[in-house]
Amino acid sequence: MAQSARKTVGVVMFDDVEVLDFAGPYEVLKGARLDEKTRWEMDSPFDVRLVAQADVVRCHGGMKVVMDHSLDDCPPLDWLVVPGGWGTRREAGNAALVGWIRERSRQAALTASVCTGARLLAAAGVLDGRRATTHWNSLGWLAENYPKVRVERHMHVVDDGDLVTSAGISAGIELALSLVERECGQAVTRSLARYMEYPYPHDNRRRVEIEG
Repeated sequence: MAQSARKTVGVVMFDDVEVLDFAGPYEVLKGARLDEKTRWEMDSPFDVRLVAQADVVRCHGGMKVVMDHSLDDCPPLDWLVVPGGWGTRREAGNAALVGWIRERSRQAALTASVCTGARLLAAAGVLDGRRATTHWNSLGWLAENYPKVRVERHMHVVDDGDLVTSAGISAGIELALSLVERECGQAVTRSLARYMEYPYPHDNRRRVEIEG
């Protein structure tokens, strides 16, 4: 992949976002290399940008993170990633953010969510008629409130073409690995997982028992 062909990936941020929901995919995508032998000389094929309405976001737990872009000055995106967290309950009623997600999802070649980021995609209508998943504790809520969504209860990552969603929190790492594999191939992804000392995912079953 030539440098000019780098994918621009926008990660939507908001107060009370879950840290690992965005940090996991960020680490995976920024850590990818097409050739492990030149890791320290080459950039990732993914240019990841943090985007929010505010300049600084306070994550769940108190961590403060400085954004790369506002909603207004965000560049065109190849991929849109929406993490979850407690803040999604509030932001699902944020018309400006939900509208921005709806429009950017239409423009992007791929839209993804981690955990309860699916709440924001659902509010934007992005999940209507599509297969999707979310944190195990929100599966019932998603099915009840958005009956047009085909909720998958037993998969860790749900790949529905240009829409990819994952289970909760740590599942965002495997979602991002699946996106790297889609774009760069299995060899690159295996090398990346080894570099991260993270088990290469061989099984897509949800890792926890679902209550109810």
